[in-house]
Parts: sequence; structure tokens; C-alpha cells
Amino acid sequence: MNRRLEDFMLAAWSRRGGLSTLLLPLSRLYGLLSARRLRAGARAAWRAPVPVVVVGNILVGGTGKTPVTIAVCQALQARGWRPGIVSRGYGAAVGPRPRLSDEGAAAARLGDEPALIHAATGAPVAVHPRRALAAAALLAAHPDVDVLIADDGLQHTALARDLEIIVQDRRGTGNGRLLPAGPLREPPERLARADWLVTHLAAGEPAPPAASAVPALLNSRASPASPAGAARAPRAVVMRLEPKGATHLASGRDLPWDAWRAEQGAAPCSAAAGIGRPERFFAMLRAAGVVLARTLRVPDHQAIPAEALRGLPPGPILITPKDAVKCAAPHDPRLWAVRAAPVFSDPGWLDALDQALRAAAGRAGADGE
Repeated sequence: MNRRLEDFMLAAWSRRGGLSTLLLPLSRLYGLLSARRLRAGARAAWRAPVPVVVVGNILVGGTGKTPVTIAVCQALQARGWRPGIVSRGYGAAVGPRPRLSDEGAAAARLGDEPALIHAATGAPVAVHPRRALAAAALLAAHPDVDVLIADDGLQHTALARDLEIIVQDRRGTGNGRLLPAGPLREPPERLARADWLVTHLAAGEPAPPAASAVPALLNSRASPASPAGAARAPRAVVMRLEPKGATHLASGRDLPWDAWRAEQGAAPCSAAAGIGRPERFFAMLRAAGVVLARTLRVPDHQAIPAEALRGLPPGPILITPKDAVKCAAPHDPRLWAVRAAPVFSDPGWLDALDQALRAAAGRAGADGE
């Protein structure tokens, strides 16, 4: 979807206007077909011999799943887990067999997001549209892996999961309608079956009231991932990204953010991003004190064209790590990839995730005896 059409649809999906209402019959058809597919996948779901945590969303467009996946992976590694990552491999022609990062971790081979996750964490990655195949291949190649993280796998019900993390942004559930009348892949009620709801906010965006993170009418819904189907609401966490450093693509030189600002940040810069919501990246830079002379938006998953970079004014050009792994002009001396790290409103949620996974592993071990 090009940016102009995407902006138009995002505006239409923010309210229940005439266009949205006109599309309601298609939305109902989408809902029926989607529910049928999800039920069929769940009936034939494959359960891995290790716990599985899924990071996904019900909202179309970039919500920030990749930084959440990276944060979860790094947090589990720090707590003694040996995680592996499974993903669809969007943007790569995967073929009939799963692809493993062991055999090459370039973005062209794995897809930009799996390549970025592997580069950031060092965790083994397997990609295939059928996540169960990817999971089985990864576990066969890496028998030491003791937890799987399914990146963007919420609607892939053919892979059974123990815990779910849904990531959303300030749009929440938009107008509450399914595609194409609204921005949702699943009904709003789906939020109540998650274990955590992470709301990704840009710099300066106000945090939503705690009571509105999940509508009150959903709070009594039960999660299939909960022991004995116990009824409870997902735990709500707010996430914001802050720049921590920058890497010069041409030389590989890496600077902490304060050092980069002291050395490079006095003059106006440009910023370019081919991610789901580029405005969040630009807002983060401005909040960190960067003066942006020009910004360049590129469709998600596409490489930033070299000719577009040449059209930007003199001075540093800041891009995201996701753009860096597929950059068409990595030797341009103006390019810097900005490393950002999430700041969570409740850092303890990762300890709770660790404990929940240990409980899931214990239940799996008891069932296998």
C-alpha cells in the first residue's frame, strides 16, 4: 500500500464514517472467512515440546512488534533461557522448506524483520509461512532451544502457544471494525484473550487511561493460555522507544547516543524510514533533540532507494536498523542507523513473563511424564 493510500485509509478507519459503513458487507465476509480459518488452524495445531510465546497484533500497520520481540528475547536470554525465533519471513521467497539463520541471515534470505531480530539477539531464527514447520526445523537444528518466540504469529493458530503478547499503538482498535471497513484483523474482543497488551506510543503521545487499555466489558473473558482457563484481563504495559546509539553504515563505527549528538547532531539532519509508522521514528529523533531538515517515508519492508537518498540535503541521514539491513546504498557516508531501546511503564512485566513461561514449562514437563 503506498503512503498516500495508507494515510487515506488510516483516516477512514479512525471513525465510522460513510466509507467505512459502505464497506461493512465486505468486513462481515472477511470476519466469517477469517474465523473459519482460525478455527481450522486451532483444530490442527501442533504443540512444540517447549513453551511458545507469540508476539502479534490485531491492528494492521506497524505497531512495534519487532522491538517487543527483541526485548522479550534479550530479557529471556538474561534470565537463562535459550530462545529461538520463528517468523513468516515476509519479503523473502522462502519456498517449501523452512530457512534457518544458520545457513545465512541476510534480509533478502530471511526477511528484514527476522534478519534484524537475529542481528540484535544472536538467537537462531527459522522462517516459513507455516510456523509449525519453522518451529520443528529450528528445534531439530538447535535442540538446546528451550523456548520459542513466534514473531507476528497471533493469527497463525496452527502453532499452539502458551502465552500471547498483543502490541497496539495509540490507535487502539480504531473504529472497532474488521478489514476493510476498519483496521482490525480480529474483533476487539480478541484483546481480552491475550496475556499482555503492550501499547507502543511515540514521544509526546499521552498514555491511555489504564481503565481504557482493555474495555471493561472484556475483562471477564478467559484466556486459553491461562491455567484452567482462569478469567482475567490482559496486563497492560506502555512502551516508548528512546535512541541509545548510532552506527555509521559505511565504516561500522558505533557511538553511544550522547557521543553521536556531540559529534554529529549540531547541524540539521535528514531521516528516512521504510517501516510501518515512520512518524514514530521521526518523533523519537525530534524528542531527542535532533533537528530534521527533511524526512523521507518509504513503504514498509521496501529498501530506501539510493536515488531518494541522493535527493536529501547535505548532512547526516538517520535510518532505522530495519532499514539498515536492507539498505540499497550502505556505503553512503551520510548514513547512520539509530539503535533504539524500549522503555516500559512497568519493567517488571518481563519478570512476570519469565515466571509464566517457567510455569508453562513445568506443566509441559508434568504432562510428558
